[in-house]
Amino acid sequence: MNLTHLDENNKPKMVDVSDKDVSERIAVASGIIEVTSDAYEAVVSNLAKKGPVLQTAVIASIQGAKETSRLIPMCHPLMLTSIKTDIEELPEIPAFKLTVRAKLKGRTGVEMEALTGVSVGLLTIYDMLKAIDKGMVIRNIQLEEKSGGVSGDFRR
Repeated sequence: MNLTHLDENNKPKMVDVSDKDVSERIAVASGIIEVTSDAYEAVVSNLAKKGPVLQTAVIASIQGAKETSRLIPMCHPLMLTSIKTDIEELPEIPAFKLTVRAKLKGRTGVEMEALTGVSVGLLTIYDMLKAIDKGMVIRNIQLEEKSGGVSGDFRR
């Protein structure tokens, strides 16, 4: 197995993508936060003391995706052309499923940006509800699909 973030002396390096072709690249990631019934009701009723939880999580997801290269050491700073966040209410669990779609035209993929966006959005929900529910569980943060690049398309 060839790890691209290690040089010939086994030292960490950032991959050189300058010879790669520019192409449209899209990644979609998702994750779930399980909450108590009280926390769920506070969110859907817009009664959480820290403000509008889901709207804030959307903004946090966008910000998280944009800041990925500052958080993950080997990620390239990217000029994202689109970030779309959706939050699905799952009352039967109760939970919220957050999905982030990141897009660009560039030389490297946007999987990490989509995954980071999901992570930051879910952590924001946790932060805003922790006074009501300290037992929340964040789970299943995963890449759902990606397109573009040499490695081709992926769909979970």
